[in-house]
Amino acid sequence: MLDVRRFRISDVELWTAVIFEEKIDGIVFSLDGRDFLEKRIHELTSFLTARGVDVEVQRVGTNSPFPEMVVETLTGKTENAALLKELSFNGVTPFERMVYEFLTKRIKRGNVITYGELAKALGTSPRAIGGAMRRNPYPPVVPCHRVISADGIGYYTPKIDYKLFLLEIEGVKKWIS
Repeated sequence: MLDVRRFRISDVELWTAVIFEEKIDGIVFSLDGRDFLEKRIHELTSFLTARGVDVEVQRVGTNSPFPEMVVETLTGKTENAALLKELSFNGVTPFERMVYEFLTKRIKRGNVITYGELAKALGTSPRAIGGAMRRNPYPPVVPCHRVISADGIGYYTPKIDYKLFLLEIEGVKKWIS
């Protein structure tokens, strides 16, 4: 199933799409309107399908609680870790799941961590962490935007402006851990 909704956060229009069955299989969002969201939905469904997830993109009305849950994590009404139980982790490798759960449970709203620090905590490489962040099917619930490079903000899919927006609404002022 697919539930698409539009919200307003800090005077910014935010489109959110959640792919789900019993649990959330993937999330995408757009600050650039519905057309860009549709492109992101296509990318997510292609990614999930390539990972062996049976994706149903039949659109539903507004009867799913998932889009509101996502927005509540963005606005700080709900801790990201509280939504881990709502994620299916279908198509996610054991390594990716370990990274996503550690990040979501340990790096709280308003804080950041570097790729290197996260890698050290998990006994892996910064490059492996970057790959897991790039493949995250659950942004912003799994807060990959809170992972920064040692010398700046780092990267973010789909756009660096999205990472800046997410960090700003979380109150992050400096790119330090």
